[in-house]
Amino acid sequence: MLHAIGHALMMSLTMAWEILWALILGFALSAVVQAVVSKEEMSRLLPDDKPKTILKACGLGAASSSCSYAAVALARSMFKKGANFTAAMAFQFASTNLVLELGILLTVLMGWQFTLAEFTGGPIMIALLVLLFRLFLRRPIVEAARQQAERGLQGRMEGHAAMDMSVHEGSLWQRASSDKGRTAISHFFVMDWASLWLDIGAGLLIAGCLSAWVPKNFWQAFFFANHPVLAKIWGPLIGPVVAVVSFVCSVGNVPLAAVLWNGGISFGGVVAFLFADLIVLPILDIYRKYYGWKVSAFLFVTFYAAMAGASLLVELALGGLHLVPQQRNARIMEEAISWNYTTWLNIGFLALAALLIWRFLRTDGPAMLRMMSSDHIDNGQHAADGHEHAHHNYDR
Repeated sequence: MLHAIGHALMMSLTMAWEILWALILGFALSAVVQAVVSKEEMSRLLPDDKPKTILKACGLGAASSSCSYAAVALARSMFKKGANFTAAMAFQFASTNLVLELGILLTVLMGWQFTLAEFTGGPIMIALLVLLFRLFLRRPIVEAARQQAERGLQGRMEGHAAMDMSVHEGSLWQRASSDKGRTAISHFFVMDWASLWLDIGAGLLIAGCLSAWVPKNFWQAFFFANHPVLAKIWGPLIGPVVAVVSFVCSVGNVPLAAVLWNGGISFGGVVAFLFADLIVLPILDIYRKYYGWKVSAFLFVTFYAAMAGASLLVELALGGLHLVPQQRNARIMEEAISWNYTTWLNIGFLALAALLIWRFLRTDGPAMLRMMSSDHIDNGQHAADGHEHAHHNYDR
């Protein structure tokens, strides 16, 4: 038993070492974008569900954090402030499926084809969701959601979603390169890590255990790997189910996706699993608190349909273009850390992380981190306090 546990932990550690530089790079790029894009304008920019507004929602989401919990909390906050419900949900989808760090991590662990599938399937999934909402979303559902959302219930990352630390003055380059901008970048970098380390750690541990303990023939039987046509249909249907019960979301589910791919799930099944971070059990419970039982059930059904449908379309499209990988060799099976280019990249990006953390600690970052983690402060007051602390910190 000790040997089995040690084997699983070693698999998890080597996977963590393999993706470390990619995670740091992704979070750093995300922090730069968040530092120059203000959250204040988001609600005002999403007044309806017209195609132009949905495109704005996707752009704003892609520029936002990849943390699923923060995305859900921010979408609720935007909805409370007047944003259209459909547009807020589109923003939520984009902020977890169209972000830079996810694409970088997929390329490193699984290959560029999966990154292409993610960024192709994401807009398709959002388009399907908008279509489903237009067909089935009725005013009483929206009103019920708004009434529940205004009750002030707090989620896991409500503080993170409420804070706005972005810099507003000057061009994008001037914002990012200014002293205030560098401080904001360091704050977003550390706070995004604080938001996601549990999900990333859980994903690596689960992936290591499954990779070490579950025999490959089990996965092949479960995913009907020997039945190509059935596997292509079954994968997009079962992928979200695996995500729901795995509890892992955001970029933390990429290592587990690699295990599933090596085990025999279809290409579309991997994509559906990655998409499903917004319907894992803890987040479904947050929907219940935010919007009520009926709206939460409506979101689950429509989200699941959009995720499965988009994944099946991506499978068919990329398969028709012969872009689906034929080899199942995602980088999860090495059990030793060697001195190679990954080591050099990790050293370089760890130095960058150290600089950002040092700047975070030199300012009011720790105090803001404590505020971000608080789940007992009124959302409106929380946002105002966070904004005030941020500007006080920059002025210093």
